[in-house]
Amino acid sequence: MGHETMTPAKTTTTLVFTYGTLKRGFSNHVLMQDLIRSGDASFKGVYQTLDKYPLVCGPYRVPFLLNKPGSGHHVTGELYAVSPRGLSRLDELEGISRGHYIRQQIRLASADEEEGGDLETETSSSSCVVEAYYAHKSYEEELWKRNRGRSFGAYTENEARGYVKRNDRPQHLSFLDHIRIFVSSPCD
Repeated sequence: MGHETMTPAKTTTTLVFTYGTLKRGFSNHVLMQDLIRSGDASFKGVYQTLDKYPLVCGPYRVPFLLNKPGSGHHVTGELYAVSPRGLSRLDELEGISRGHYIRQQIRLASADEEEGGDLETETSSSSCVVEAYYAHKSYEEELWKRNRGRSFGAYTENEARGYVKRNDRPQHLSFLDHIRIFVSSPCD
C-alpha cells in the first residue's frame, strides 16, 4: 500500500551532494562524467545546505565538509542522483572503507531556482535530505582546530588553487598520514 507511486528509479538511486573536487570544473569531475555517460549518475542542480557547516581545506588543498551543523556557512554544491554502481565508485574514491570520509545525511535547500526546482516530487517542503561525504570523525576535530575555525561557503577555483592530485602526492604516505602531518603542522 502506498508503493504504487514509487518508480524504480527512486528506489535505486541515492541523492549525493558534492561540494568539492567532484563538482563541474574540478579535478575529480571526470569520474562523475563517466558515471553520467554510463547512466549511473545524473545532475540534479545547484543546492545549498539548509544548516551551516564548516567547509575547510586539508592537506594538498583537499576539501572537507565537517559534520558540525551550526558552524561555518551555508555550503553551495551540486546534487547528483547516483545508481548503486555509481555510489560504490564514489565510496571507493572517497575512501569510505579506509576511514578517509564518511557518507551521512545532510539537509539541502535549493540554491538555484532554475536547475534546483526538480526535487519537489521527492520532498513536500523547501528542503530535502540527501547524502554527503563528510570528513571522518577520527580527524574532524583536529582539522577544524587546524583551520582555526575558518571555513568557506563554496569550494571555488580560489580555494582549489594549489590542489595536488592523488597521484602527484608522496606515494609512501597514506591519505590519513597526510592528514596527521597537516593537522600537526603550524598554521600559515
